[in-house]
Amino acid sequence: MHRIRLDNTVFEGLNNVYVLDDGPELVLIDAGVALPEVHEQLTEELAALGHDVADVDRVLLTHWHSDHAGLAGAIQSASGATIHVHEADAPLVAGDEASLLEERDLQAEKFREWGMPDDRREELSEFLGDHMDLGGEPCEATPFVDGDRFEVNGRTLEAVHLPGHAAGLTAFHDAGADEAFVGDAILPKYTPNVGGADVRVDDPLGSYVASLLALIDLDPDVAWPGHRDRIDDPAGRAATILRHHVERTRNVVDVLRREGPSTPWAVSAALFGDLHGIHVLHGPGEAYAHLDHLADHGVAERDGTRYALVDDDPDVASLFPDPGIDRVVEWEG
Repeated sequence: MHRIRLDNTVFEGLNNVYVLDDGPELVLIDAGVALPEVHEQLTEELAALGHDVADVDRVLLTHWHSDHAGLAGAIQSASGATIHVHEADAPLVAGDEASLLEERDLQAEKFREWGMPDDRREELSEFLGDHMDLGGEPCEATPFVDGDRFEVNGRTLEAVHLPGHAAGLTAFHDAGADEAFVGDAILPKYTPNVGGADVRVDDPLGSYVASLLALIDLDPDVAWPGHRDRIDDPAGRAATILRHHVERTRNVVDVLRREGPSTPWAVSAALFGDLHGIHVLHGPGEAYAHLDHLADHGVAERDGTRYALVDDDPDVASLFPDPGIDRVVEWEG
């Protein structure tokens, strides 16, 4: 297995593309963002390994986000490769117009629900519009579901559906090597955004917490993430991220206690300050995910675009399952 690191100046650092070529097939896990210079970089990196883009047989996508799936269409055009992606994300990767329009309409609805000011909504819409081409050309996407298995050069990769950051986010677990390719399910630095990164996800924080528990239960020796370096204690990292969300929920409760009924946008401003670029989406989305979690557990209630505490001194830890792991894996951000 080889790792190719592709440039990405828009999202969270360099993107990892994993090359499985220890047999008759050339298989990639993820594809990178659809920029000409990144496509050239991928071509050069594959050539250094003795391959051409036209040699790619299959691409396994961890999820639909442009920095992971953007070049899938170009790879398929050059090679005829089969592009595999979870059924929840397949229409977006395939460029299905109805699905893309539905996702955009849902975003616009969420922006209003979050109390995003008109000028910031316009700024974000302009930003997203300027980067629409990062999704690349449409492709024929072959959907899979949780538990499907892929035989790749003598190894078996099992799809493990881990929604939260994205509706279709999936890890590929190799039980033989006890390693997993996890996309953005967990990252070695920062915590994957929930709430804003994919507005299609119902109960985004609750879904993500369940996915973290699933990773803890899977407990692979090594995880290969979509960004940055390998994770040598994936279960410990997942537990650390879960505890981080407990603490962030406490911070959200503090904001509501101090400020009174507040929109996700106002809570986001209190937590993260002034945001720009993609973070205008991710900040209030993250605040919304935690507010929604509080409302689901009866700690807060929503009135229009505002959330208010029902319980002024909740036991926040009780709103989350115990990860059952005491190890702490360092994180930033």
